Amino acid sequence: MTTSARVSSSTRRTPAPRTSGETGKTAAEKPSTKGRSAPAQTSKSKRGTAKTNAPTKSATARKPGFAAQPKPASRAIVATPASAQSPHFTEQLRDGTHVIIRPLRKSDAALERAFIKRLSPESRRLRFLGQVSEPSDDMIRRLTDIDYRKDMAFVALVHRDNEKREVGVSRYSASADGQSCECAVTVDDEWHKKGLGSLLMRHLIDVARTRGIRTMMSFDDANNWQMRDLAAYLGFDRKRDPNDSTQVIHRLTL
Repeated sequence: MTTSARVSSSTRRTPAPRTSGETGKTAAEKPSTKGRSAPAQTSKSKRGTAKTNAPTKSATARKPGFAAQPKPASRAIVATPASAQSPHFTEQLRDGTHVIIRPLRKSDAALERAFIKRLSPESRRLRFLGQVSEPSDDMIRRLTDIDYRKDMAFVALVHRDNEKREVGVSRYSASADGQSCECAVTVDDEWHKKGLGSLLMRHLIDVARTRGIRTMMSFDDANNWQMRDLAAYLGFDRKRDPNDSTQVIHRLTL
């Protein structure tokens, strides 16, 4: 099983790398303290963290730990990474598993190759709209050498069996005028139904909006029901590709 999303500019271009994904939720915002004028009495939260505005004492707020509660999807984190060295995010999936999401780096070539090889034949077919058994060196180079001035790619990482492993990736490639882009999302078959595909796409959409991109498009296999569900969940419209009856076009206005 796989979900494959491919988003594109208003004119047809070379397809972006395919991907698989599913729905999920995430986000966080700190409450504002603006407008507090009078000292407040010291109180304790349910977690036992003391807070006070008294001028004679100060309290150090405890930072949320790694095992924080899941973040609501309606308040997605906005990120605008300009390079592969930008900050990463720690996200919690539906089953409580934590993943690291950060920009894909050129040095991730070995991780990307292993990720593609672990995908099922059907997942690879949906990702690349054709069969790919062994990714070539040139393909891996094109997938990992990102021009972050106009394009974006996020990778999801976990540690399993004492090694770092890629379990999902999302990406887009912008049009020459920067008004639209083609996107794609892929999730490791073993990591479906955990909300990872949705998380990866939400980060991608946040960056595209911040950079002024107006439209995201994806060309997908018409029988890819996982992508159909993910696209609908994220608000994409769906139409038949007039140039290829076996494909559909998903479009999102940002």
